[in-house]
Amino acid sequence: QLQASGGGLAQPGGSLRLSCAASGGTLDYIFIAWFRQAPGRERQFVAGIRPTGATYYADSVKGRFTISRDNAKNIVYLQMITLNTEDTAVYYCAGGRPITSTVRQREAYYYWGQGTLVTVSS
Repeated sequence: QLQASGGGLAQPGGSLRLSCAASGGTLDYIFIAWFRQAPGRERQFVAGIRPTGATYYADSVKGRFTISRDNAKNIVYLQMITLNTEDTAVYYCAGGRPITSTVRQREAYYYWGQGTLVTVSS
């Protein structure tokens, strides 16, 4: 089971760090991704990280968001900087074993956390 946390209110230009923790299992061998869903929009891929450490990002967050994993703590992080209002969404972490061509597809993941709300507003 995955649990996302760390959401909250941030000002434009601010930063937040999200955490995705696993209970009842290890993240060591699982590809972990972050998706987000803004009101009235579909859930979209944000970033992903393989067990090897290889990372993937949506174009809209490249250079601003960094995904990382701490296998000792069984946590995957999403560090977000230079936030803007378009980053406002519920953020979900997801686990699976996607191939490269399916990394950005929701259907490639079979474990989902409950979501954490990120609001960027002045």
